[in-house]
Amino acid sequence: MTKKQRREAGAMRRRDRHHHHRRQPRDERCVSCTTFNILAPIYKRMDNENCRESQYRAYWFSRNEKIIDRLLADHSSIICLQEVWLGNDELVDMYQKRLGDANYMLFKLARTNNRGDGLLTAVHRNYFNVLNYRELLFNDIGDRVAQLLHVESAMPFLQNRSTSCVHQQSLIVNTHLLFPHDHSLSIVRLRQVYKILQYIEAYLEEHKLGPLPIILCGDWNGSKRGQVYKFLRSQGFVSSYDTAHQYSDSEEDAHKWVSHRNHRGNICGVDFIWLLNPDKCRKPLKTSWNEAVFGIIKYFLQVAFLSEENAFALLKADSLYDHITYSSFYQALCQLGMVHPDRLKSEEIEELWSEADRDGDGVINYKEFQCIWSPNCCSQEEEDTEIDITDESLDTFEANNEAFGFTVKEAVLFPPEVEKGMWPENYSLSDHAPLTVVFSPIRMPCSPRNRGEL
Repeated sequence: MTKKQRREAGAMRRRDRHHHHRRQPRDERCVSCTTFNILAPIYKRMDNENCRESQYRAYWFSRNEKIIDRLLADHSSIICLQEVWLGNDELVDMYQKRLGDANYMLFKLARTNNRGDGLLTAVHRNYFNVLNYRELLFNDIGDRVAQLLHVESAMPFLQNRSTSCVHQQSLIVNTHLLFPHDHSLSIVRLRQVYKILQYIEAYLEEHKLGPLPIILCGDWNGSKRGQVYKFLRSQGFVSSYDTAHQYSDSEEDAHKWVSHRNHRGNICGVDFIWLLNPDKCRKPLKTSWNEAVFGIIKYFLQVAFLSEENAFALLKADSLYDHITYSSFYQALCQLGMVHPDRLKSEEIEELWSEADRDGDGVINYKEFQCIWSPNCCSQEEEDTEIDITDESLDTFEANNEAFGFTVKEAVLFPPEVEKGMWPENYSLSDHAPLTVVFSPIRMPCSPRNRGEL
């Protein structure tokens, strides 16, 4: 081991001691979840830009051993990994052997078109039984995929008023969204999330399931400022890390923490564990999708330095009248690079048009355009219903009116520097920081509007 490697190892041990010292003792009812993009060796650049770590077994083997050491030390109930080098049998066997010996069930899903990497979700048998496992293939330009696990607590979390035991069920998703190589791919990432939520909605309906907590884990390749974040917030999801640290959706709190340094050297927060509890009131999924797409259109127009008035002029093109026609709207989307099978399809553009043409007269006037540009000016945003449930209130709900969810007890990123918005140069496990969240089960009233539907 070189002097540099010894220094890095010593620094990591010190950070580990600090990291674990901060952890609060866990209630025996609590469960935890870790999400971690472990950087596939086929993508990890070495000092020579043309070399990859996959060419040097000693390097990738040692790094992945350290990653597994860390995962086992955290002892999470559920582990969601991205960029696992599934194309290498030796590495896969390493994870299967060590995590399997630690009593985890493993589920693997490779990206389509033989990309070489994929997802791995590990569920600890002491905490959860897996009732069902599904795979979602997006079949898009990024060859991205997602895993859905329907799990049930191995031990009863809570008792209802009749003192019978309750084994709480949950849905867990692991995914890795497309990297936004350019702005035009924002709509692709948004569609990937839309497909996940549509799939969850269909799964709940197919199995006639009541309200369940839903946890979405992964590398979302986008920050709190993007439309994917806003889309999930509009659907009632909360970022577990931001909830634990009482960070808001404001611009001021958008850069309080980071979790990734990308190949361009930029640092940003892109790894999330999202939580949706059954007590949330939410917008219809299609409404959230349309609003998010309009948000992307607005962003593209602003990138072109267009004001509200100039954007309206661009969209109405050569029309002699003070309104936008469907033809000019379609042509403007083509100019913005949004009309493509992997972006917006013709039927989706027609749905957007119907949403914007509020009075149904076949054109969009300036007032209707303002509802696209500044939707809050046209209607009051429907706020999330926050239910304040204390420990003393756990026994106050009738069984037929209650559901079970989670509260966020703790959320930790490693190494600790990233929690302050900094990236340590001597961190070498990955180009992402692992995020671990501790959840506590809780009984809560189910919003009647949301029973049995997403």
